[in-house]
Amino acid sequence: MTARTANDQRFREFKMPDVGEGLTEAEILKWYVAEGDTVADGQVVCEVETAKAAVELPIPFDGVVHELRFPEGTTVDVGQVIISVDTDPGAGPAAPEQGAETAAPSPDEEEPQGRQAVLVGYGAAPSSTKRRARKQPVQQAASPVAAAVQAELNGRPAPGAPADAAPAPIQAPAAARPLAKPPVRKLAKDLGVDLASVTPSGADGVVTREDVHAAASAATAPVAEEPVAVAGAPAAGADLAGLAARETRIPIKGVRKATAQAMVASAFTAPHVTEFVTVDVTRTMKLVQKLKDDPDMAGLRVNPLLLVAKAFLVAIKRNPDVNASWDEENQEIVRKGYVNLGIAAATPRGLIVPNIKDAGAKTLPELSTALSELVATAREGKTSPADMSGGTVTITNVGVFGVDTGTPILNPGESAILAFGAVKLQPWVHKGKVKPRHVTTLALSFDHRLVDGELGSKVLADTAAVLENPQRLITWG
Repeated sequence: MTARTANDQRFREFKMPDVGEGLTEAEILKWYVAEGDTVADGQVVCEVETAKAAVELPIPFDGVVHELRFPEGTTVDVGQVIISVDTDPGAGPAAPEQGAETAAPSPDEEEPQGRQAVLVGYGAAPSSTKRRARKQPVQQAASPVAAAVQAELNGRPAPGAPADAAPAPIQAPAAARPLAKPPVRKLAKDLGVDLASVTPSGADGVVTREDVHAAASAATAPVAEEPVAVAGAPAAGADLAGLAARETRIPIKGVRKATAQAMVASAFTAPHVTEFVTVDVTRTMKLVQKLKDDPDMAGLRVNPLLLVAKAFLVAIKRNPDVNASWDEENQEIVRKGYVNLGIAAATPRGLIVPNIKDAGAKTLPELSTALSELVATAREGKTSPADMSGGTVTITNVGVFGVDTGTPILNPGESAILAFGAVKLQPWVHKGKVKPRHVTTLALSFDHRLVDGELGSKVLADTAAVLENPQRLITWG
């Protein structure tokens, strides 16, 4: 058995798994192990953050941690090795490979493996895809210049040239394409970096992510220029440096990146229409207090958002055509026989929209429990990708920030989103007299491809009617 084969069997590598939902990368938030620690099959070794959720990754074999390939805070592509484990630590130091120097493989280097780990099961089918061979330069007929280049590469003087003559500088072919993986090329494009100007550090001259970031940092570094002295005028360079010192740059990644992409896609794909209604919710606020004192609701979280959600679900039940999605590929409108109610939640990781599955079929206590669990999980950063997919409509509670209302943007793939504004005590005409009443403003944005003005108006009016007179929850629900 060769040294390489022995090492391959002894040191096992764990790659960034495919967490599904079309995600291609994740950021390593926290390592729970260090090099030299003993790990067991199924033990959680790190926490990663995708564009949708934070996920803990268990390792699928026993051994001692040999190497952590990436530090915390690094964004890693799916399929890249993140940790290697020595499965036979009692065998002593690893033997060097025959005919080659021992070196840690580059994070960007792809090694053919029998499988690629996935988040659940770690058992994806073996891939037959092989790395495409690089094209070799076509040899042309020898010319004096070409002969000189070839001679220099071979370590001998060119034919007909003096032995002590200075060799001509070798230039790479003008059309040579820098070697880099597709994610690295995309990163360079996003940062405005020309790959041809980047010095590669990867094996075989491959440009890595670190090379691109270094080139981008060098390009944005302030260049010292000799200022032009102007009598009585402050130095422009000093002003710019002072402003830069008061700025904070935050990388766009994770939830923030996903939210930005989703909102842009939604705003420029679905034609939005937003309607508003101001409603007296005094009776709803009284019902909230009564439910808090009800023994059947003991231990449950009761607040105005719970009744707004129930009112919205009742309005959708009365107008089921609003609960649909637009299938552009098949040119179909897909009407849903279920309501997965999304709740926009502001978390330390950014805005996420998990949804309550089949919310329309839940009783008020069940809906309260689901809302409480959803909010708690979101704040802990433990919402799974499955909980944020498949939504049909959404509620965003802007009132908790003291905002009257807004024009919300649809969650991609959904038909409508309801904004619930702040509840304020205001003068209101009630039974022919001006009285102080609890008043709020609702705003409903909907996809005008799916929802006509009449249908959208009915949904908003029915939601307001239930909140104005909660007794309709019994007659309409």
